[in-house]
Amino acid sequence: MPGRDSFLYLVRAEWTKLRTVRGWVVGLALAAILTVGLGMLGPLGSQIACDHVNGAAISACHVTGPPHDATGQEVDDESTFVHRTLTGDGSITARLTAFGGKYFPSGGGPADPTADPTAGMADGLQPWSKAGILVKNGTTFGSAYAAVLATGTHGVRMQYDYTHDTAGPAVTVGSATPRWLRLTRAGDTLTGYDSADGTTWTEIGTARLTNLPRNVEVGVFATSPDFAVVKNSFGGSATNTGPSLATGTFDQIAVTGQSSGAWTVPAIGSAAAGDGGPGAARGPEAVAGAVPSAGGGFTVTGTGDIAPSVPDEGQGKTPESALAGTFGGLIAVIVVAALTMTSEYRRGLIRVSLAASPRRGRLLAAKAVVLGGVSFVVGLAAAAIAVPGVRAVEHSKRMYVYYASTQAEIRMVIGTAALLAVSAVFALAVATIVRRGAAAVAAVIVVIILPYLLAVASVLPAGAAEWLARVTPAAAFAVQQTVIAWPQVRASYTPTNGFYPLSPWLGLAVLCLYAAAAYAVAHRQLRRRDV
Repeated sequence: MPGRDSFLYLVRAEWTKLRTVRGWVVGLALAAILTVGLGMLGPLGSQIACDHVNGAAISACHVTGPPHDATGQEVDDESTFVHRTLTGDGSITARLTAFGGKYFPSGGGPADPTADPTAGMADGLQPWSKAGILVKNGTTFGSAYAAVLATGTHGVRMQYDYTHDTAGPAVTVGSATPRWLRLTRAGDTLTGYDSADGTTWTEIGTARLTNLPRNVEVGVFATSPDFAVVKNSFGGSATNTGPSLATGTFDQIAVTGQSSGAWTVPAIGSAAAGDGGPGAARGPEAVAGAVPSAGGGFTVTGTGDIAPSVPDEGQGKTPESALAGTFGGLIAVIVVAALTMTSEYRRGLIRVSLAASPRRGRLLAAKAVVLGGVSFVVGLAAAAIAVPGVRAVEHSKRMYVYYASTQAEIRMVIGTAALLAVSAVFALAVATIVRRGAAAVAAVIVVIILPYLLAVASVLPAGAAEWLARVTPAAAFAVQQTVIAWPQVRASYTPTNGFYPLSPWLGLAVLCLYAAAAYAVAHRQLRRRDV
């Protein structure tokens, strides 16, 4: 049997204390209940309203998400694509001789649908407006592709399968500076090239499109994402958005290999250049399309994007919304962790504990191990229930839930457990320093919970919210993030919208540093202080 001053004996003694105090056990159970219950409140209190005609729903009574690629990742796949079929290996080459665009600086289009759809638009390309050549596995939304393209301000790029982006020459394409683009296919491998003169070619990159069929569509395309301006102020940040257009003029289009069929040229204002829905196109979609140009080429005008889809408020739920109740469970854990130390000071039991274990550092370590371990188990169980449970409720309410890989969901669950465990040790250390329960609880809530709420509640400018989510212990909530801030997609990447400036584990490391610093101070004071 271990001696009374051994570490294992102290851990067992602290575990016995914790499980025999009913209030502490209730507090830990409450932490799990709050984590799950608060996460459930959002979907349980939501309802999707349906339009009806004579009692019958005229549209599907659920929120639909964007199309998916083969992995399940939500994507945007909207462009004007002039194409024909290529069978087997081959290549497509085209010269981009002009590249321009328009956008709505006011964030909207003409109110009158019969008016000029470009009325009020200003000249200018968006940073990620695109025009170039494309090899695609058919024309189905979300199908695999590779493209070599020019952008508004990011030079020539090779992009493929929505999430992959490789930089080429940082050049601007215009009538005085045309650019030759080339894609070659060899089996499942696509290689992209760029040239300033059509003679000397520079390889940009390669892409492997698994299970690419023999017949693919090749051609030229143009697309342009929404214009977006983020306005920051106290009271939150707002994003002003509006549609935009990109127009690319191509000539010297050449397809090598076995190609078949005439060029499929989307008509101006056709549904193929818009959202694929029925009815007449409006706004920029009314002028999107393609027309033949000199030299056997085409002038292609497009709107939309071919890129990962960023979650949009109101369009669907992100997987981490299931853990919205974490802050409630965290408060309960903080209270229990602080009281395990301050109650001993209040009742004078600390002298008995130290008499039984004169090596004070071991006593504090034993408390930290027990509190951290129990809090981890509580958080793990709560998160493991909340993630699938809340998702089931959201699905039952016909809400759309964005995709997250199994690896990301496992990291969310384990990360939430670690967040509670480290916070418990932090609260224990602060309680050891201040020796007052209310003061310790208030201090830890102020440095962890309050910055989190301010960062995500849209009450601060985006810069201030990002600062709080970077340098305060609230950075640890990044461990729950599943949404990716894609560099090739312009969006409002702020904590309010679920984007944290630090990576998941780096954010948790910030909290660990605060907890380690507080623990070091607590250890020093406990050893030197006359209790």
